[in-house]
Amino acid sequence: MSTRAPLFTPVLIVGCFIIMVSFAVRASFGVFQIPIAEEFGWARAEFSLAIAIQNLAWGIGQPLFGAFAERLGDRVAIILGALLYAVGLVMSGLSVDPFSMQAWEVLVGFGIAGTGFGVILAVVGRASSDANRSMSLAIATAAGSAGQVIGAPVAEALLSVMSWQSVFFVFAAAILAMLITLPLMRAPIAPKAEIEESMGKILNRAFRDPSFSLIFIGFFSCGYQLAFITAHFPAFVTEMCGPIAAGGVLHSMGVTTTSALGALSIALIGLFNIIGTLTAGWLGARFTRKYLLAAIYTARTITAAAFILMPITPASVLVFSAVMGSLWLATVPLTSGLVAHLYGVRYMGTLYGVVFLSHQIGGFLGVWLGGRLYDMSGDYTFVWWIGVGVGALSAVVHLPIRENRPEALPAVA
Repeated sequence: MSTRAPLFTPVLIVGCFIIMVSFAVRASFGVFQIPIAEEFGWARAEFSLAIAIQNLAWGIGQPLFGAFAERLGDRVAIILGALLYAVGLVMSGLSVDPFSMQAWEVLVGFGIAGTGFGVILAVVGRASSDANRSMSLAIATAAGSAGQVIGAPVAEALLSVMSWQSVFFVFAAAILAMLITLPLMRAPIAPKAEIEESMGKILNRAFRDPSFSLIFIGFFSCGYQLAFITAHFPAFVTEMCGPIAAGGVLHSMGVTTTSALGALSIALIGLFNIIGTLTAGWLGARFTRKYLLAAIYTARTITAAAFILMPITPASVLVFSAVMGSLWLATVPLTSGLVAHLYGVRYMGTLYGVVFLSHQIGGFLGVWLGGRLYDMSGDYTFVWWIGVGVGALSAVVHLPIRENRPEALPAVA
């Protein structure tokens, strides 16, 4: 009598913890937007460019760390990522000019690549059974959302008792401390049939498959929207939202300023994304992934358009955060699961890393344009509408994807 493979394994638990810590720090950067600009008198675009460079370095580093993990071992890649992350945070905290801050964010971006989705999801995917893979990837992704729930409020709380530089140092120590769990991360090797195929053969198969190109294009808007909101939404809410009513529910909870509401909104997005991501993982094992992805991008587009068209009030901020949160990282288990389904788990880290590069190019533009266009126009309206447009594009490009695995594509003449 066969027994069902367990869903929760040491690999999944450790992977969730590493992603949670890594993403708690990453998700907090928007909270530093105003304090850093006020201390040094920088234009909004300066720190925005630093975060944009971080996102781009994360995207460039993702396929590199995926390939590195597949060649030399997952734990080696994670250790290297954590070291780069910590050094980047410390040196960012010591920066006093925009160029230095922007340069050191390259290390932070590479550090996120080594401790984030590309490496961890590949390990979790290999350690999961076929029946559990979609849900395992969703749980690991949801752990990133749990990090987002705590990251921004923790940063806001620490800023009330110490300088932003000291907060960066505390976060660097937290990144290094998470490495004590690594001995428990021992993932099995890929199936024999996949091991016998070289990385070059798998990459060639993927790059010649039109569906891979569509997945690559579609992930762009996800990065644009998520990075823009993470980096700019706290400042957006601080400056554009109506006041917190005295005696109201938020006021009684201690949320008395729009700045505090901005930090709360990021946490709320992360909280609702835990539900949304787990739901997406459950649905991904039962329904066609490309239609689920198209539906998520459509819902994001409608939600973002409705929010900017209405008066921005504390209530609308909370509603937007809850709805967008339920759609936030729901694309990740579906996209990574689609890559594993089409091309196998042996080189999933590298292939997902290539797809994720598109996500981070979108993230770079979302963060950088957010700051640049803010400095030019004085608000975020135009860059917000760009996000609405690219979201609609992603909803459309997922529809032609073919979900049958291209076992033997014809050779290129």
